[in-house]
Amino acid sequence: MTSPKGRISFQGVPGAYSHQACSEAYPDYEALPCNTFEGAIAAVEEGRADLAMLPVENSTYGRVADIHHLLPESGLHIIGEHFLRVHINLLAHPGTRISDIRSAMSHTVLLGQCRGFLREHGITPRTAADTAGAAQAVAAQDDPSLAALASELAGSIYGLEVLARHIEDQSNNTTRFLVMSPDPAPAPPGDVLTTFVFRVRNIPAALYKAMGGFATNGINMTKLESYMIGGQFTATQFYADIEGHPDDAPVRRALEELEFFTSMTKVLGTYPAHPFRQPAQRLRRLKPATPEEKTAGSARSGLHLRLASPAALRLEERDGNRPAARGHAAEVCPTHEHYGDYEIRRRHLWRPAGVPADQLGLERNFRHSQRNGRLHGRGSRRERGRRR
Repeated sequence: MTSPKGRISFQGVPGAYSHQACSEAYPDYEALPCNTFEGAIAAVEEGRADLAMLPVENSTYGRVADIHHLLPESGLHIIGEHFLRVHINLLAHPGTRISDIRSAMSHTVLLGQCRGFLREHGITPRTAADTAGAAQAVAAQDDPSLAALASELAGSIYGLEVLARHIEDQSNNTTRFLVMSPDPAPAPPGDVLTTFVFRVRNIPAALYKAMGGFATNGINMTKLESYMIGGQFTATQFYADIEGHPDDAPVRRALEELEFFTSMTKVLGTYPAHPFRQPAQRLRRLKPATPEEKTAGSARSGLHLRLASPAALRLEERDGNRPAARGHAAEVCPTHEHYGDYEIRRRHLWRPAGVPADQLGLERNFRHSQRNGRLHGRGSRRERGRRR
């Protein structure tokens, strides 16, 4: 048997879903169980573990409590993420049948995720401190009518048999974990994420202004959450995930603008995007219009869109096939939801032919103002009349 490459700490007892995440992401590491999240972090700080596996959010029940408060103060760096598909299994002593089960133990969250199965088989739910602990408790009792709801890993550790697999009500129950390390990871190749926390200044529309830099630089923000700090209702801190590396020019500009409107900004880590994430379908560059596209738009005035980078849009005024002598840059300011074709209107509609809206990555509806060259909302009826 080969010796482990290192140790990775997690909160819970052996067989917990966090333990399963450690086994999947780092199969060559020894998993170190800890009683609390603080204990898992302390194990890395004290050198008893090389990494820590911490859950941050669940697709069904949202974020994990306390994690957002612990990460900024831990002194650790995020070097990776892992997505664990949470499968719930009915575990009991070997030789037991489902018809023998009268009650099942598990964490209250898991009990709520398999109500349908429990109701169908007449099984009474019983609350336990955690999922793996429930499996451990069932294994310690010689009661054929008692079962546990936990992972298959917990069943194998405590010698229980799987009576029913994947009994959860929702088929998309997934937990996201962050991998913490005392040292930051080198710049990874490929798609990366950057996680940071910030606190906005106490000025009107501070959050709106702070987010403007990410919009104008074409940075996709995949997560933004707020939480109070210090027990004060006036002190709010934000946790954010964005796509890109701080060394990328658009990200660097966005973070610089963010600092102007914030009293504190702290990057927690930059790490590779997990393969679980679907590749973002963005149109990095729109090529010049083909003759067919020009013909399709020649009957009406419109706008020719050329996207040279995610950070800027170049709008060139066209009248049929004849380009205008001048052009101007414009910011994209999403003003209201419109989940249809991407539209930029200037009296008459022109759309890039053959370009799906999901590739553009900007599922919004805009109207172009002839008066000042900006993209903004449709405005009032009186304003629209004046534009004509």
